[in-house]
Amino acid sequence: MNSFLFDDFNTLSPAAWKQKIQVDLKGADYNDTLLWKTNEGIVVRPFYSKEDRNDVDIDLPKKGFNICQSIFVDDVPIANKLAINALKRGANSIQFKANKSFDYTSLLRGINLSDTILYFNLNFLNSDFVLKLNEFCKNNNCYFQIDIIGHIAETGNWYTNLNSDINEVKKFTGSVKNSISVNVSLYQNAGASIVQELAYSLAQTNEYIELYGNSVANKIHYIFSVSSNYFFEIAKLRAFRILHKSLLKELGVESQTAHLFSQPSLRNKTIYDYNVNMLRTTSECMSAILGGSDTVSNVSYDTLYNKSNDFGERIARNQLLILQKEVYLQEAQSFADGAYYVESITKQLAERALEIFKEIEKSGGFLKQLKSGVIQKKIQDSAQKEQQQFDSNQITLLGTNKLPNRNDRMKDTLEIYPFLKKKHSKTLIPPILQTRLSEQHEKHRLEKELL
Repeated sequence: MNSFLFDDFNTLSPAAWKQKIQVDLKGADYNDTLLWKTNEGIVVRPFYSKEDRNDVDIDLPKKGFNICQSIFVDDVPIANKLAINALKRGANSIQFKANKSFDYTSLLRGINLSDTILYFNLNFLNSDFVLKLNEFCKNNNCYFQIDIIGHIAETGNWYTNLNSDINEVKKFTGSVKNSISVNVSLYQNAGASIVQELAYSLAQTNEYIELYGNSVANKIHYIFSVSSNYFFEIAKLRAFRILHKSLLKELGVESQTAHLFSQPSLRNKTIYDYNVNMLRTTSECMSAILGGSDTVSNVSYDTLYNKSNDFGERIARNQLLILQKEVYLQEAQSFADGAYYVESITKQLAERALEIFKEIEKSGGFLKQLKSGVIQKKIQDSAQKEQQQFDSNQITLLGTNKLPNRNDRMKDTLEIYPFLKKKHSKTLIPPILQTRLSEQHEKHRLEKELL
């Protein structure tokens, strides 16, 4: 680009900028006035310059992002109909969630398996079923979101037991290309900091490689939840790719580009003034896209309190279509390259996550710390800090703890229970509990409605 428009402007160093700012503050302290520290321990400055660029080459998707529709498989014909409808209306990817085996020939009837990216989020472990389903699909566009470590972290129990679960997965890792996932979403929705998410995803990856060998490294894919800290969430996904590549390089594995499946967080969603959820998910989907996600699956604005419905799912899907087609973000994965602020945050997040990862490995690895309750305690501490910030209005959820609509009534609208359900069954380890920031606030408000 011709630079003649800028020839009349003098180049200023960061020191000169800071000196000018200090003068304009008229005696106020620069650090106290303009610097703020995040929950991740990162200090955010008022300006950034080219000195903040890290010039790290990040492996990003080359073909844009996929729009995914998530469908729960209860009634197979209904799930099939919903999937075909979603594909006709703009989705090019489907995530099927299931708690038990199903008739996959009927489920996938009428779906172009060569052009559709399929994710099977299976909340059960059956190697025979996985092998047969993989053989039926016969392509590399099929991802099995199976995470046995994530399962014990979330529920407190193995599917069967440690050895049985490990051996069951081993039966299909050799022949199924995309056979293991790391559900980072669990940690985010439980209140983990971004640095913790990155460190735990890396440590869990290393745990799987130790269990199954280096050959499994490029068969692991990732599920992320993205929250409303816009630039930090972009940086989070970029930082993960840097860390992932570094880990595999250290292990002597020739790494492929990591596959990231992203979705908006539920932690900051609300049942009151629920239309604000659409603003939150739009911002979060943008972060997911600009951060370099391969696939983005939006959540509907009413997912907390309504059963899945055509209107809510259509709005969620159309949000992604607008971002892709009308905002022109289809090929936007590299837009953050060279952004001083984002690159600075990315570097700091990666460095801090790497420190935690090394501490985990020195202490015996992720599984050992999970069994001893260390991981749970760290996440709980982070979640409590964030909860206190929400309770004291340092964290704002519009329509809930700021500018609430007092005329909102929800007690007769709830189709499903929107709060954490505590289970009293015996567990091997304390499970990691996913909670929303506004739960207690909403419970009190619902109680007042009943009066």
